[in-house]
Amino acid sequence: MAFARKPVTGMKDILPREMEIRDYCIGLVKQTYKTFGFTPVETPCVEHIENLQSKQGGENEKLIFKILKRGEKLRLEEAKEEADLVDSGLRYDLTLPLARYYANNAGSLPKPFKALQIGPVWRADRPQRGRFRQFYQCDIDILGDPSPLAETELILATTGMLAKLGFSGFTVRINDRRILKAMAAAAGIGAEGQEQAFITLDKLDKIGPDGVKAELLEVGFTQEQVDAFAGLAACGNDLPAMADALGENLDRAAYENLTQIMQAVDGAGDFALVFDPTLVRGMGYYTGTIFEVGVEGFPGSVAGGGRYDGMIGRFTGQETPACGFSIGFERIVTILLEQGFTPPAAGGKKAFLVEKGMDADRLKAVFAEAQAERGAGAVVLVSVMNKNKKFQKEQLAAEGYLDVKEFYVRPL
Repeated sequence: MAFARKPVTGMKDILPREMEIRDYCIGLVKQTYKTFGFTPVETPCVEHIENLQSKQGGENEKLIFKILKRGEKLRLEEAKEEADLVDSGLRYDLTLPLARYYANNAGSLPKPFKALQIGPVWRADRPQRGRFRQFYQCDIDILGDPSPLAETELILATTGMLAKLGFSGFTVRINDRRILKAMAAAAGIGAEGQEQAFITLDKLDKIGPDGVKAELLEVGFTQEQVDAFAGLAACGNDLPAMADALGENLDRAAYENLTQIMQAVDGAGDFALVFDPTLVRGMGYYTGTIFEVGVEGFPGSVAGGGRYDGMIGRFTGQETPACGFSIGFERIVTILLEQGFTPPAAGGKKAFLVEKGMDADRLKAVFAEAQAERGAGAVVLVSVMNKNKKFQKEQLAAEGYLDVKEFYVRPL
């Protein structure tokens, strides 16, 4: 049987240019978030299957890469259902593993705890342009702080991170799941139908207002409910106007929370923060504030998150406030690649081209010079000189090596 040269469907090989950008981004992310007091943590890639299927991950629970039991525990001939075969799976995000991590280690962690986590996740999704089955996530979370200070810190840290990567003109959209529930209640939609209404509203950017109304009718809501819910969703970015429209259905705590966050963040950076009643965020574990970041000129969001106060309590039996923000690492890397971005090197990037046949003493001198340059902060590539130097230098220039020095067997 011949070996397969291509990676498994939905996975990809990462070439050096992209890897350089990825490493640079990860380094900058860690450096920036540490200045806000976030502490790097790491969780296993494999989680207990009962955790992954706890009905907290929304649609992602349908996309789990499940892992068979191993050794004597795997009894294929006796298996009657999936639970007899599977006991774990690859994580589909970093939030649920972090909740388990905190529940298991809370006694050894400060309160509140500010966590930074970067790592791969897996979803058995349908591969398409820019969407893979293995991809990196980059999360910051604040656990144990119920106040709007947590959301404010997360927004400032994330927008500061994006600015350092060269992004500008971006907008942070903010909403609260409790406002969404109030909108549904005001439209006469009971608790049993609210999640379906939110799932449909979440498709607004894909199917438009008329499409949302048509789908709401199709899944069984009345014309009166649809018109009322769509009317509230069309209120725009005026939070006080939404509060007036909701009347007695308004969740006062949610309204005051959003107001405090928006006032605290106002003018804190080169970005806009706007209330958006149509923002839903698809994950089932969000309980309060939700937010997304959009960058002008790029479709979709480049970051998103929210408050998930109920998740850690599933492990401990005691509710623990939690809030997190995740940048779309893969999307950001793709944008930087398309822009032709080259990570800066502290001392520049230099190439030393050495002619074949050079004696040991001269080679020693070349390596000594390269070491001295590296000690001064430069990136130095030492390579054999090709016959076609012009093409070699063009390749080096494409990789950012604009300073090329040639060393010959006999000095010129």
